[in-house]
Amino acid sequence: MAGLVLWFRKPFARFVHSCIGGGVSNRIRIFLCKRIFKECGKVSTINRNIYFGNGKDIVIGDYSGIGANCSIPNDIHIGKYVMMGPFLYCITFGHEVSDTSTPMCFQGHVEKTKDSNIVIGDDVWIGANVIISKRRHIGTGSILAAGAVVTHDVPDYAIVGGNPANVIRMRK
Repeated sequence: MAGLVLWFRKPFARFVHSCIGGGVSNRIRIFLCKRIFKECGKVSTINRNIYFGNGKDIVIGDYSGIGANCSIPNDIHIGKYVMMGPFLYCITFGHEVSDTSTPMCFQGHVEKTKDSNIVIGDDVWIGANVIISKRRHIGTGSILAAGAVVTHDVPDYAIVGGNPANVIRMRK
């Protein structure tokens, strides 16, 4: 029975649309995600159309939010006071490409390892359309500019942007 309830909550939590009323639908999504995520602090917003896998290992800190149309892995750690713009895409897997005699689509996936999760520190601002690759640590107080493609760890208090993302300047 618990599995049936979880099966119903996950899709419902992801797709409760704002046509009910922005504040009401946000509260419904937060209510449901608190029952799905591993840890869920005093969340400020969980916008519509997010994808989070089964969500059972997601940790999200106090006063953080998940932007509309984001795709986050089910083992992401999001710190406190994180602002997230729409269309964040976090990649935690890849494709095998080493055998040039076999088409890549038949080589399979690179298996996800325990250390492939993404960690977003406290007080981070993530702009729209950002891509974060696997095993990345986003430092405390960082800003990821819109459209950034993050392929390396981001130091604390750095402002990064571009493809691949580079440090533009330090906040501190």
